[in-house]
Amino acid sequence: MPIRFKFAAQKASAAIHWMTAQQHDLDLHAALKAFYFADKSHLREWRRPIFGATYRAMRFGPVPLEIYEMMKGEALWKAELGAEKFPWEISGYRLRRIANSQPDLDVFSDSEVEHLSRGLEKSLSMTFNERTEATHGPDWQKAELGLMRYEDMLEDSPHKAETIAYLEANGRYMRL
Repeated sequence: MPIRFKFAAQKASAAIHWMTAQQHDLDLHAALKAFYFADKSHLREWRRPIFGATYRAMRFGPVPLEIYEMMKGEALWKAELGAEKFPWEISGYRLRRIANSQPDLDVFSDSEVEHLSRGLEKSLSMTFNERTEATHGPDWQKAELGLMRYEDMLEDSPHKAETIAYLEANGRYMRL
């Protein structure tokens, strides 16, 4: 059975808000890949992702589906979070901040803020083609343009099988 997590909608909303506060006019591809870099690196270091999103291997790299829906302003996520509107909007392939409110970073642990910051910095430092290439690793390739598996995001290590067994048993019950 694949590893699954309960999606952390409040963290995703805060992270999108934070990203648009850092970069007022953010490339959508860069934002989506920043989430992937952050979730993957946090999973490898702390045995849990930050957001627990469902990643689809798309032509230009992994897309966290719930986060992408939230970025687009889907009503389901507004209802889930009790929000009338989000402090951002998508215009073409750009994500723009539309409110002056500050993001609530209290929903994150210190390690999550660190990985999110590094993920955004890494993504912004790359061109579109570099980001695409950097996200077409073995985890993306194994998905064959379908859903990606968290177990494929883990590096080979002597403890990989133990980590996978732990996450398969506990992932869906973890509070992210």
